Amino acid sequence: MYIPYDNHCEFKSLLGKTLVSVTKTGDDDEIHFVTNTGETFVLFHSQDCCENVSIEDITGDLADLVGEPIMVAEEASSETRPDSVPAPSYEPDSQTWTFYKLATIKGYVDIRWFGTSNGYYSESVSFGRLPKGD
Repeated sequence: MYIPYDNHCEFKSLLGKTLVSVTKTGDDDEIHFVTNTGETFVLFHSQDCCENVSIEDITGDLADLVGEPIMVAEEASSETRPDSVPAPSYEPDSQTWTFYKLATIKGYVDIRWFGTSNGYYSESVSFGRLPKGD
């Protein structure tokens, strides 16, 4: 996924917006958020050499985010494995857990990303608005 740098924005940009659809695209580990005003936001990671970043888990129903204003849109990250996640068979040189918390009056959704690398590559997740027409 390529989104021009000028179109990158903070995840909290979703606050107050009403979504008409939320879709996870196939195996690409992207989530598309389409608003009732026609904006499309994308949560994604551009893979590079020697790192892997993917959606590890989605708790809640993405459908609960549709049709009501977003009341919570928070991002948090940590290099420490959450207690609720079993230890892997090996420990990577570097790891990052990134959590995206969303809520409407209909329910909550937590999206957990997990990134590993040799320590020299980004494990961060990007969020941005697609230019009109894409």
